[in-house]
Amino acid sequence: MNALRQLRLIALLEGLSFLLLLFVAMPLKYLAGLPLAVRVVGSAHGLLFVLFVAALVRAAARHRWSIGRASLAFVSSLIPFGTFVLDRSLQREIAATPPS
Repeated sequence: MNALRQLRLIALLEGLSFLLLLFVAMPLKYLAGLPLAVRVVGSAHGLLFVLFVAALVRAAARHRWSIGRASLAFVSSLIPFGTFVLDRSLQREIAATPPS
């Protein structure tokens, strides 16, 4: 799997885990008294975030992204639904990249 496709997959999983943490696990913790939900989903999200950063560094180096481009991709992981916006630009870049 090339660097951009790997980044795209991990970004989608990381974004999904972030949304689950914010909109499912956190309400379960504070409204239903189930702190285990945050522990489980938060741990998965933490692992996916670390994998996202590693995949981002790999893709940025392979495709010679500017610091600004890489920074925007990183910031997308900090904003709810941000990685889904990043996904659209990654799809365009994958389509424009000749197969290796």
